[in-house]
Amino acid sequence: MRFLITAGGTREYIDPVRFISNASSGKMGYALARAALKAGHKVTLITAPTALKPPAGTEVVRVESAAEMFEAVKEHFAECDCLIMAAAVADYTLARPSKTKLKKQAAKLTLELKPTADILKWAGRQKRRGQMLVGFALEDRDLRANAGRKMREKNLDMIIANTPGAIGADTSTLHIKTINSDWVQISAARKTASAGCIIRMIAVISVIE
Repeated sequence: MRFLITAGGTREYIDPVRFISNASSGKMGYALARAALKAGHKVTLITAPTALKPPAGTEVVRVESAAEMFEAVKEHFAECDCLIMAAAVADYTLARPSKTKLKKQAAKLTLELKPTADILKWAGRQKRRGQMLVGFALEDRDLRANAGRKMREKNLDMIIANTPGAIGADTSTLHIKTINSDWVQISAARKTASAGCIIRMIAVISVIE
């Protein structure tokens, strides 16, 4: 299979040196890329800034902002068999970023934000027959209900839900659902092991379809 995997947290710049971001480490996305390669698949990894080293054999596309990630996904989506959106893409970006460094002032600073493009929703509308779309849902309450709603609204084939405690951690508990299955839980497993399980599940579903 040809996998397109996104990873890391995007940066939305306030000015040339300051940005809004999140605590994503990129560990899950990189683990998925490594697991897919190990299983013999081809991988294109679209990565926001992270301290991690991409696995050898991966085609790497480096981006910073949500807009850049969207453009990269659009460029490579048609050629993939499965898109896994593991990246923590910012929901908002600056409406008017400053082209020069902002100086500190005594007055309060108010930032105007605007929504970023919904990459998963776009992919759900564009996917062709036989093409798989996998999304992640980070939920701090009503985890399965909210993740299931996201799966339906964005036309996903698989949703992987976890809690904020997974951010930056080497282990996490995942809740996984596909269109025709009940929820499956992987409890307190290392992300490397969970990634291997996810890639195997995707491969099985692909064969069945």
